[in-house]
Amino acid sequence: VQLQASGGGVVQPGDSLRLSCAFSGFTLDDAIVGWFRQAPGKEREGVSMISKLYGNPRYANSVKGRFTISRDRSKNTVYLQMNDLTAEDTAVYYCAARKGRLVWSATLLAAQYDYWGQGTLVTVSS
Repeated sequence: VQLQASGGGVVQPGDSLRLSCAFSGFTLDDAIVGWFRQAPGKEREGVSMISKLYGNPRYANSVKGRFTISRDRSKNTVYLQMNDLTAEDTAVYYCAARKGRLVWSATLLAAQYDYWGQGTLVTVSS
């Protein structure tokens, strides 16, 4: 299993950015892909997840209404469209995966994901 996140950069408050997570070694029919982020000095935070196993995507309250997760089956890629970015969104963003269903109901708990890609840095600054 491999995951590679890309698309980070430096943007201004209110701007948009789309992150990509290219993966191999599984399909979303029987696995889960999540986006997580870690800001300096803070713990890793779950942002969003998507899987055919769980119906609708899930989002952290802090990004609901601004971020959208989607997938392209033909490219084995999951995207995170981030709109109306604020300084609080500044972090290293990681994509992660788990084969099969989660053990606990907390769908954005990092400990439940087994495979991780390298991070991509998003900086929101004026």
